[in-house]
Amino acid sequence: MVEIVEVVATSSLAVLVIYWIVVLAKILGFKPKTNRVHPVSVIVCAHNELDNLKKLIPRLLNQDHLDFEVVIVDDRSEDGTYDYLLENQSDKLKFARVDQVHDHINAKKFALTMGIKAATHDIILLTDADCIPASEHWISKMTGAFTKDTQYVLGISPYEKDSGLLGQFIQFETQWTAMNYIGFALAGNPYMGVGRNLAYRKSSFLKHKGFSKIQHVTGGDDDLLVNEYAHKKNTRVVLGASSLTYSIPKATWGAYIHQKLRHWSVGKYYGFKDKMLLGFQNLSNLVFWLALIILAVQTNNYLIPAGLLVFRMIFVTILINSTSKKFGYRMNIWLVPVMDILYVGYASIFGIIALFTKKVRWKK
Repeated sequence: MVEIVEVVATSSLAVLVIYWIVVLAKILGFKPKTNRVHPVSVIVCAHNELDNLKKLIPRLLNQDHLDFEVVIVDDRSEDGTYDYLLENQSDKLKFARVDQVHDHINAKKFALTMGIKAATHDIILLTDADCIPASEHWISKMTGAFTKDTQYVLGISPYEKDSGLLGQFIQFETQWTAMNYIGFALAGNPYMGVGRNLAYRKSSFLKHKGFSKIQHVTGGDDDLLVNEYAHKKNTRVVLGASSLTYSIPKATWGAYIHQKLRHWSVGKYYGFKDKMLLGFQNLSNLVFWLALIILAVQTNNYLIPAGLLVFRMIFVTILINSTSKKFGYRMNIWLVPVMDILYVGYASIFGIIALFTKKVRWKK
C-alpha cells in the first residue's frame, strides 16, 4: 500500500514539474517583437465607482500615447458619476450611459457593448474602474504588440501589496492564474485573459456579434471571449512593469469568495481541451497532496514524503519568484510554501462549488 502511494505521489509531482518547466521556459524566454503606434480607445465600465474614477481618469489622460481616447461607461451609477463625467468631458474623455438593466444580457456585457460601439478606434483597451496603470507608458506597451494579424493582446494585472493573509493569498492566486494563461498563450493555446488589462479589435468584436454566444452567462466578458475566438496566430502577450495595471484587493474573505465564484463559474464554458488541461493540472495537485498526507500517516520512513515536500516547495518558490520578476513585480517568496498549501484546498473546494453556481451578480 505504502509503495503504491509513493508511486502516486512521485508521479503526480513529476507531471506538475514537467508542466512547470514548460511554463517557466516559455515565460522566461519571452521577448517582445513589435512596438508599433496605433490609435486606441480605452474603455472602462463603472457602477458607482466615482471615487475610483477620480483617481483613474487623470492617470489615463496623462498617458504618453500619441492618439487615444478614454470612454467611460456609466452603468446605472447613483453616486454622482454622471455629473462628474459631464463636467470633465473633453476631446480625449467621453462617456456613455446605461440607464436600465436588460433581461437578455448580463449588465456588465451590455455596458461593455455600449462602450465598444461608442469607441472611435478599432483597437480597444480595457481596464476596470478600480485599477491604476503602473506607468504612463501603459497604453503604448499594451497596444504596441498589435500587428495586422493580431486580434487579442493579453496583459497582466496584479493586486496591490497587502501584508494580511487575505492580501497575500490574493497576490499568490493572481500570480498563479497569470502564470497559467500567459504560459498557455505562449505555448500556442490562449484560453483566457483578464478584463483589467486586455486589448482586442472592435472589428473582431462586431464580426463575432459581440457577446451573443455568451450573453446568458454571468461574467466571462473577458476570459470566455478570449476562449472562444483567440488562437495561436491572432493572439499576443505583453509582459513588463510598464504594461501592468494594479487593482485593489478585496478587503474581506466574503467579498473575495463572491468575486472568485463569479470567475470560477464561467470555467465550465471553456473549450473541452482547456477544461481537460486545467482540470488535469488541478487533479495532479490534489492527488499529490492527498498522497503525501497518506504517506505521512502510514509510513515509518519519512525521508520520501519529506523529500517530495521540500522539492516541491523549492521548485514552486523558484517558479513564482522567476515568473513574477519577468512579469514586472516581486512576490513575497517566504510565504509561497504556505500559500501553495492553501491554494490546493481553495482550488478544489471552490472549483466544485462554482460548477453548481448558476448565477453570480456582477455588482451587488
